[in-house]
Amino acid sequence: MLMTLLGVGASVVLSATTTTAAAAPPDPSDEEISAAQSAQDAAAAEIQRIERLVSAAADDLERVTVEAEGAADAALVAQAELAAAQQRAASAAEELQAASAAVASTQTDVATLGRKTYMDGDTYGAAVLLSADDPDDLLQRAATLERLGDARGEQLDQLEVVQDQQAQADRVAQETVAQRDAAAGAAAETEAAANTKMAASRQAYDVVTAQKTELEEQLREAEVQLLALQGARDARVAWEEQQQAQAAAEAAQASAAAGANAAAAASARQGSGAGVAPTSGRVTSCYGARWGTMHYGVDIANVIGTPIYAPAGGRVLQAGPATGFGLAVYLQHADGSITVYGHISRYLVQAGQQVAAGQQIAEVGNTGQSTGPHLHFEVHTGGLYQNRVNPVPWLAARGVSLGGSCT
Repeated sequence: MLMTLLGVGASVVLSATTTTAAAAPPDPSDEEISAAQSAQDAAAAEIQRIERLVSAAADDLERVTVEAEGAADAALVAQAELAAAQQRAASAAEELQAASAAVASTQTDVATLGRKTYMDGDTYGAAVLLSADDPDDLLQRAATLERLGDARGEQLDQLEVVQDQQAQADRVAQETVAQRDAAAGAAAETEAAANTKMAASRQAYDVVTAQKTELEEQLREAEVQLLALQGARDARVAWEEQQQAQAAAEAAQASAAAGANAAAAASARQGSGAGVAPTSGRVTSCYGARWGTMHYGVDIANVIGTPIYAPAGGRVLQAGPATGFGLAVYLQHADGSITVYGHISRYLVQAGQQVAAGQQIAEVGNTGQSTGPHLHFEVHTGGLYQNRVNPVPWLAARGVSLGGSCT
């Protein structure tokens, strides 16, 4: 279609471009320029149509990504709950074991006393009393025997109570573990289904992207031809210079943003008290419900290897593989809040390590449920995967603004 649209302009330009490079450019007529302009406009319109298709595919891919990330998120929540349930079960078992040991000791003491009484006949208690030196000693020994009996009885009663309590706790813990196992299995199934959707959407996205690339090539030729008709001596070089200038401007803007964030990180490391953004780049997705799925973080896109900094000091809870995130780092800060850094290419810290505000902890990547290099940043204020809040106000309270449309 596009080559047909370009036919008139191309036929004119082909005759012009067969001349030697040193020859002066032709003096096209108004009709020739109009034809070339029409060809370019038609190419631009076709590119816009394809770009809309690509955008629709990208939206679909993002939707599936969010669904897949939501499924992975459910798996992570289930795993965290499972770990907590396992810890509760272990604690209950330890408590039960300690209580049983204490009662076993008491039972041994009581049995020893019983055997002594049996061996000595019923005179054991009397012997203890009759060996008293005086009336006061007699009363004291009698009270001791009474307290001893009461203590043994209380301990046996307490044993029964504690055993009942711990048995109940153990049953509850085991039931909770089973529930968490079931939740983890369901989340894994959901994640697998989302992965299947993502693969299909990615394939469609690749097809449309290839179409876009082909049409962009045709548009480039149309633009080069128009430059030639407008008098450019080397139209292709002129077009390339335009593209290079645009790319250089974008690169300079990205470099300036990265440099500013690096400077902020260095200042934070020196104890300035100022906050620092977790990374530099373009905010592509905000916190909130999307396509019926809750997106619990903010996504910041940038090239692989872009530094990721700790916005505040803290301790590394985890660093390494994480379902859905590929690789992730989890930091716990002084106020108890936990920040999560997902889809990273590599991490530079280890679990248990203390990090300072502004310290580099990782690099932007494209691991896990991801359709492009970016950082997925979350904030949990009630423990790991508990009370997850919008990261933007959390960062703003520390003097950090991500810009963009997220509030």
